Amino acid sequence: MIRNKEIIVRIQENFGNLPKNQRKVARYCLDNFDKVPFLNVRDISTATGSSVASVVRFAQSIGFSGYSELREAISGSLQNQLSSLRNITLFEKKKAEKDILNTVANLGIKNINDTLQSIDRESFDSAVDIILKARRVYTGGLGVSHITAEFLAYELAQVAIDAQACMNNSLPFTEQVPLLSSKDVLVLFSFPPYSKDTIELGKIASENKIPVIAITDKEVAPIVFFSKLHLIIHSENMLFTNSLTAISVLINGLATAIAMKNQSKTKALQKATSDILETYNKTVNY
Repeated sequence: MIRNKEIIVRIQENFGNLPKNQRKVARYCLDNFDKVPFLNVRDISTATGSSVASVVRFAQSIGFSGYSELREAISGSLQNQLSSLRNITLFEKKKAEKDILNTVANLGIKNINDTLQSIDRESFDSAVDIILKARRVYTGGLGVSHITAEFLAYELAQVAIDAQACMNNSLPFTEQVPLLSSKDVLVLFSFPPYSKDTIELGKIASENKIPVIAITDKEVAPIVFFSKLHLIIHSENMLFTNSLTAISVLINGLATAIAMKNQSKTKALQKATSDILETYNKTVNY
């Protein structure tokens, strides 16, 4: 059985070569992956403003005999995923409308659940391995994504990874690319509204053979097309910004997985830090 990840990869790899109408179909299928099994070819045609023939040709362009075979493949992959899914329990929604804290908490946990479904475990493991092998890890993003970039750099530093967040100030993102090499890795956070500066940084880094790991909200986010691999995070929020709940879980998960694979260096760093603090506290009078 074809896995949903394989189908998504097929769409992404062929996206740049598809005609305009077929790109509309591709984008719609990626954005509504879990709905496709319930839609016929005319539903897709109407939703995308493309002809039925374009929908069929799109399916053929990514290796299926037609839309029906593509729909069956997606349906089978989703059923297989659901059968092995282990969701954490959501908070009770009782009185959620009257209790804003409870409502926000429910939404945060929903983001975590949805993220656990979206993130391909092989991609997660690959991200851990790439970070471990990198000479240095650079993180980047603007707006709330800059906060998460700094958080990831801090967490990685705590587990003995040479990491730093890129600052888009006196030296623009694009002018920092020459400081990186193919032995480094660039982790970029990109959430709506997608920052053009972040996307341009990913594009230039990719063109210069610098591995890019994208952390974003959907399979067709602009940054995905310039990344070596990507991790999908759900960040729905009641405010106009993105929720950090699931993003924080991912960052903590990456740091924890790295620490478990990098135990000797992590322990050595912790001991060195502890020794420095102990010496400092002995010499300072409070």
